[in-house]
Amino acid sequence: MESKHNLDKISAAGVLVAFGIIYGDIGTSPLYVMQAIILREKITEEIIYGSISCIFWTLTLQTTIKYVILILRADNRGEGGIFALYALVRKHAKWLTVPAVIGGSTLLADGIITPPISVSSAVEGLQLIYPNIQTIPIVIGILTLIFIIQAFGTKVVGRAFGPIMVTWFVMLGVLGLFQIVEHPEILKAFNPKYGFDLLTKHKEGFWMLGAVFLCTTGAEALYSDLGHCGRENIRISWIFVKICLLLNYFGQGAWLLSEMGNVLDSRKPFYEIMPEWWLLPGVVIATLAAIIASQAVITGSFTLISEAIRLNFWPKVRLVYPSDQKGQLYVPSINWLLWLGCSGVVLYFGQSSNMEAAYGLAITLTMIMTTILFSYYLYMKRVNLWIVIGFMLLYLFIEGMFLGANLLKFTHGGWFTILVGALVAGLMSIWLRAFYIKLRLTEYTKLEKYLPALHELSRDISIPKYSTHLVFMTNASRPSEIETKVIYSIFQKRPKRADVYWFIHVDTTDDPYTMEYKVLSDEDNNDNVIKINFRLGFRIEQRINLFFRKVVEDMVMNKEVDITSRYESLNRQNITGDFRFVVLERFLSFENDLPLVEQLVMKTYFFVKDFTTPEDKWFGLDSSSVKIEKVPLIIRPVENIKLKRVYSN
Repeated sequence: MESKHNLDKISAAGVLVAFGIIYGDIGTSPLYVMQAIILREKITEEIIYGSISCIFWTLTLQTTIKYVILILRADNRGEGGIFALYALVRKHAKWLTVPAVIGGSTLLADGIITPPISVSSAVEGLQLIYPNIQTIPIVIGILTLIFIIQAFGTKVVGRAFGPIMVTWFVMLGVLGLFQIVEHPEILKAFNPKYGFDLLTKHKEGFWMLGAVFLCTTGAEALYSDLGHCGRENIRISWIFVKICLLLNYFGQGAWLLSEMGNVLDSRKPFYEIMPEWWLLPGVVIATLAAIIASQAVITGSFTLISEAIRLNFWPKVRLVYPSDQKGQLYVPSINWLLWLGCSGVVLYFGQSSNMEAAYGLAITLTMIMTTILFSYYLYMKRVNLWIVIGFMLLYLFIEGMFLGANLLKFTHGGWFTILVGALVAGLMSIWLRAFYIKLRLTEYTKLEKYLPALHELSRDISIPKYSTHLVFMTNASRPSEIETKVIYSIFQKRPKRADVYWFIHVDTTDDPYTMEYKVLSDEDNNDNVIKINFRLGFRIEQRINLFFRKVVEDMVMNKEVDITSRYESLNRQNITGDFRFVVLERFLSFENDLPLVEQLVMKTYFFVKDFTTPEDKWFGLDSSSVKIEKVPLIIRPVENIKLKRVYSN
């Protein structure tokens, strides 16, 4: 209940944080939206009023009603985003994995084009002051700096984000208002008739929707950052943000009314409505806003990957927590892959006007997948079926139209984000399929059956002692079970005598911040076999070394276990016994006879796994006290071996 209370709590600090964290993408859209809509078209009243009307109703229907009013209700203990939504509904239908994978992968692909288009659009304003300036090196330099600072965390920089974005939105509103005062007739664009006429009567009207969609591309971030800001803080701040955005869009439309009959060429309506004396400060503020937009997308990508790992969608890559602040996360591998992708986008497309042609296609798919998942969430919550169907059909129709219009972008660069999204979705699908194959074919046995043998081994002085405390990481979620490979490791691979055997299992919950554990011990046999089940939320870092130490301290305090060394000389000195971890790492055995698809899945899985974080590092174990044992994974043994014995004469 506490998380719900915090979610609905309004505070000045929370509203300021919301400005700094979540509105970067949607807030920098005025830099390029109008230019993308009109492009090389001759400016007419029909296009101006129609496009502004479409922008207003897109921001109202798509961003305000769908995301701010409705989808923000679907919080997973205070957390939002497509994977948090999937975690809420996944137990009810297996097919929901498909929209979750597509939505997550296209959202990640979007992270490769958002920083370049935002920063390029801002920096290109310098060309109005210095016409011959080369913007590409400046853009790549700024992007490189953004990715370098990720390793240090954004706690300090983040404090400045809120005031900068408030300054940005005030600037948007003031610049637009001055133009509206000169051409108040632009306010007619509130009438949806102008938007409808543009879409139905203008020969290029429908295809302009692809550019109109760019005004709402950051809507998904409102939901993804729910946990950082709180629902009511987002809703209150959105009122101000939407007013400022609309003032600027209507202001750009008002300026365009004085340009009727002309063609924009390379001119940017955003910078054209600025007084000449304000150009340089305007470019600086726009660049800072673009940097914040990039930061928000990068941070969102890190969060997305950390959730994907714990939902078994992604390889276990290294996660770094630069500070103790909630939500502060750094994923080195993703950081530098994004940097490579962003730099490639800048070098390939050059100008922001070229990037606009590629932007929006991937995020449209994310929004469609969110609509499907949220519709199922409403159905699961027993909302009236007709309301659920009405919501789903309305938004699938709207987003379907946006998708259709955006498909025109495929050959103009949209293929790039779709290709990236397809590769990410492919990896997610392989990882999940491999997880289920391993899960299905991992053999378990009753731990109780081996308790007498474990106690016997513990007392057998003919076998050298392996460790005072021997700790195994196990996948067995049931308290009474253990993998047969663990039993094999203890008794057969090399008999491992220890005074106390510990078995640790980590269960990832659908709640984001669960931190619980259960202890199960064999009370009849001097407590020398203990199993601990950790239940950790999908956003909790798996610091098993630290958590295990805390559990042991609690058990010692409650006199449930004695951790003093059992070696006589050390016991007399009251010295703590040694702890040794054993992690069983599987490899694909040659003794497999797999169907082609499963063979490809498992070979890809193990190939990628070689480049990812080892199991001991992932669990946060101290490497000096960890033994990694390779265990063959036999999925389907080869059968009907035709081997003929030949006898000598």
